[in-house]
Amino acid sequence: MRAILDKGAEPSRNENRYHLRAVNVDWISHANDTLRRRGFRSGGARAAVVGLLGAEPCCLTAQEVFDRARAAGRPVGLASVYRALDVLVEMRLVQRVDLGAGTARFEARRPDGEHHHHVVCDDCGRVEAFADQRLEVALDGVAEGVGFAVDTHDVVLRGACAECRG
Repeated sequence: MRAILDKGAEPSRNENRYHLRAVNVDWISHANDTLRRRGFRSGGARAAVVGLLGAEPCCLTAQEVFDRARAAGRPVGLASVYRALDVLVEMRLVQRVDLGAGTARFEARRPDGEHHHHVVCDDCGRVEAFADQRLEVALDGVAEGVGFAVDTHDVVLRGACAECRG
């Protein structure tokens, strides 16, 4: 589930109409600008984490971020990756996603509010992103009905993927 787009290209879509954007230059610029305005220096683990999350269409664990940074030749430590993720979550640039199994995942939080949800296979651990406008309308209706101004939400569907049911 990867789509790399040139600047100005139309995003590809999967069967759920989720806009796949593997290289999200807008989010990377937004995150770096926000960090700079808050007095953080560029470079190091934080820059590696921002670049990696901006290049992913879905969530990653801290270990996956660390492994990919190291594979790309970035000399980062796992503790530094965790610290960078904590700062990015605190600054609301990254969303922490709990998909169960005791491991948090992290993904870029787009300033325009575009987002997706997740389906998780309980057998093999496969994670897929999905989006559904009808679900968003229903969630807005629930929030309005209970008198909440919802800032963000997660929807995680659990079950067995087609390959595991096979």
